[in-house]
Amino acid sequence: MVSYFFTLLGLAVVLLVMYAIRVLREYERAVVFFLGRFQSVKGPGLIIIIPVIQTMERVDLRTVVMDVPTQDVISRDNVSVKVNAVVYYRVIDPQSAIINVEHYDEAVSQLSQTTLRSVLGKHELDEMLSERDKLNVDIQKILDEQTDAWGVKVTNVEIKHIDLDESMIRAIAKQAEAERSRRAKVIHADGEAQAAVKLTEAARELSKNSNAITLRYMQTLIDIAGEQNSTIVFPLPMDLINPLLEQQVKKSPGAS
Repeated sequence: MVSYFFTLLGLAVVLLVMYAIRVLREYERAVVFFLGRFQSVKGPGLIIIIPVIQTMERVDLRTVVMDVPTQDVISRDNVSVKVNAVVYYRVIDPQSAIINVEHYDEAVSQLSQTTLRSVLGKHELDEMLSERDKLNVDIQKILDEQTDAWGVKVTNVEIKHIDLDESMIRAIAKQAEAERSRRAKVIHADGEAQAAVKLTEAARELSKNSNAITLRYMQTLIDIAGEQNSTIVFPLPMDLINPLLEQQVKKSPGAS
């Protein structure tokens, strides 16, 4: 009977020792409570927890990658979009993460969802699509300020997708096509204006000498003939015809 009692006692001691000895990895910390009151933060490595009197909460200090569920957002210009994002955060103060908030990971998730809707709702659709980096920084700063009291550091926020309705995609495509057409017309008009200026300058130079106009005309004929066209129709300038007519009039018998 006595041997049986000592056997049970030895087994109980072994179990208590096994319970008291805890091993924490390099990225883990233990928030220790003594009779319900905060005592200290221990780890990493081997620590001793007195059974019944002391309890501990294990905290992971590694960076957590949290996927924010898709949120329905109405932009400032009344466009409905679906947005999801990724939040990177880590615990920097284990004591605050355990004492100041219940389930800090769930708290960060809920805060990220509400902040994402709040920030994007203040911007127009064009800003969401073109200024995504700026929006990421704004959301990260707001989250970091809110989670500072929880001992959590939000290091980065990335908006992953902004999904639009098919009708809105078609409207954006039409807008982009109209913008490209407008730019093409403006470029074409600028080219015509510049060409008109150059042609005016060229005409002014050619008008200074009639022979220059004749040479230019001949050059144009040579260019046309070089294309091996079967039929060539070209106007005959009056400057070339008038001298021939005058000579013909002088040679005629009735000329005085």
